[in-house]
Amino acid sequence: MSYQQKKAVVSTATGLLLLAAYILTVVSRLRAGLAAPDDLKFWAGTMLIFIGVGIVATIVIQIVFHILFSVSVAVKVKIEQGDCENPKIDRLIAREMVEDEMDKLIELKSSRVGYGIGGAGFLAGLICLVCGLPAAVMINILYGAFSLGTATEGIAQLYYYKRGLRNGQKN
Repeated sequence: MSYQQKKAVVSTATGLLLLAAYILTVVSRLRAGLAAPDDLKFWAGTMLIFIGVGIVATIVIQIVFHILFSVSVAVKVKIEQGDCENPKIDRLIAREMVEDEMDKLIELKSSRVGYGIGGAGFLAGLICLVCGLPAAVMINILYGAFSLGTATEGIAQLYYYKRGLRNGQKN
C-alpha cells in the first residue's frame, strides 16, 4: 500500500470515528434528558466542539502517522540492507511522499464525490425545513452529510488507487 493510500485510510478512519463519537454523545445526552431535541444552542455547541476536536485529532493523528511511517521506512531499510544511514532514509521517505499528477487527479476526482455528498446533504436539510421538520434535524443532516462526504472522499481515493485512472477518459 502506498503512502497516499495509507494516509487516506488514516483520514477516513479518523473521520468515521469522530462521527461515531458525535452520534454516541448526542444519543446518550438525549436519552439522559440533558438536551432537548429542539434546543438549537445545544446542537450548535456540540457540533462546534466536535469540529474543534476533529481538527485537533486530525492534526495529532497525522503527526503520529508520519512519525510511524518514517520509523517503518527506517526499520525496513535496516532489515533489508543492514545499515541505517540518515541521508538514505531521508531520500526514501521523501520519495514515498512525493505527489505526482496521478495523485493530484485522484484527489480531485475523490473530492468531487465528497462535495457531491455534502451538497446532497445540504439539499436534504433544506427539504426537511420545507417539510416542517425541526431545524435541529436540518443541522444534523448537514453535519452528517459533510462528515460522510469527507469519509467517502477517502474511500473514493482508495477506490481510484486500486482501480487506477485512464488518461482522457471520464470516470
